[in-house]
Amino acid sequence: MNNNRKIFTQIYDDYVDRIYRFIFFKVNSEEIAQDLCSETFLRGWQSFNKKQEIENPQAFLYQIARNLVIDHYREKGRTQTVSADYALITDPGQDLERQALVNSDLDTIKLALTGLKDNYQELVVWHYIDDLSISEIAKMLKKSEGAVRVTLHRALKSLRNNLEES
Repeated sequence: MNNNRKIFTQIYDDYVDRIYRFIFFKVNSEEIAQDLCSETFLRGWQSFNKKQEIENPQAFLYQIARNLVIDHYREKGRTQTVSADYALITDPGQDLERQALVNSDLDTIKLALTGLKDNYQELVVWHYIDDLSISEIAKMLKKSEGAVRVTLHRALKSLRNNLEES
């Protein structure tokens, strides 16, 4: 295996779950999310193979994924929604009543997220679901850490308002 393939294979292994989760959160369909995730990495590979070096692979892949999701909705003329099935917690050791309560809370939060602006949704997902740091998000968005913190604070305030209204 040549060096480019080894490097990109490592990039794929490091980011495939995050990219898939991000896309799935946006499109509400496993099949579409799988297709768009595959397309993201195909385009990433094509660019990587030409340039041979990508300064920030994570930001690069998220940008491709964001653009593919936007193109998907442009083609279909649909609005973005969050799936009620996204990341439901099921632990066989947990009793059914507890699982139902946790899943109900997750559903409430996911529905509140759908009322947020796209950039707010992305920040909340990246920071709280994908566990990206403020500095990682700032690099991805090419913004200052302060700007990301302020936007994340506004996103959480908006999410809180949405939750209070539900």
